[in-house]
Amino acid sequence: MIILGIDPGFEKMGYALLEKSNGAEKLLYSTCVITKRSDPHEKRLLTLSENLERTIARFRPDIMAIEKLFFTANQKTAIKVAEARGVALCAAAKNGIRVAEFTPLEVKMALTGYGRAEKNQIKKMVSAILKLDDPPKSDDEIDAIAIALTWRSN
Repeated sequence: MIILGIDPGFEKMGYALLEKSNGAEKLLYSTCVITKRSDPHEKRLLTLSENLERTIARFRPDIMAIEKLFFTANQKTAIKVAEARGVALCAAAKNGIRVAEFTPLEVKMALTGYGRAEKNQIKKMVSAILKLDDPPKSDDEIDAIAIALTWRSN
């Protein structure tokens, strides 16, 4: 089974693909797609869509695990991230991929057992679970991997 983890974002979208087989997980691929600030809004969404569609075509995931949005402050940012999340959900529907949604709290609990875990704790757990000697540098990639790993407990 292949799980596509998505850390939704408008400026940066992290995604990761894990293969789950015989109770073990293996990181197949992860990346962070960065959109150009100089591009118009719709072009930035198209960039996210095209990159995600290429990745889906290449890896053919069975499940998409995506982070639910939780915003307390900037509504303008929240709307843009929600639109980017919509791009990912649309890609899942278009390609017949089942979707599982997780809050940041659920991701932290699944990986560390503590809902207020810090970024460095998540990174350590991702590295330990997947036995990564050199984990990705991008927080967006780490988050996407963590989201994909969260699906394993369901």
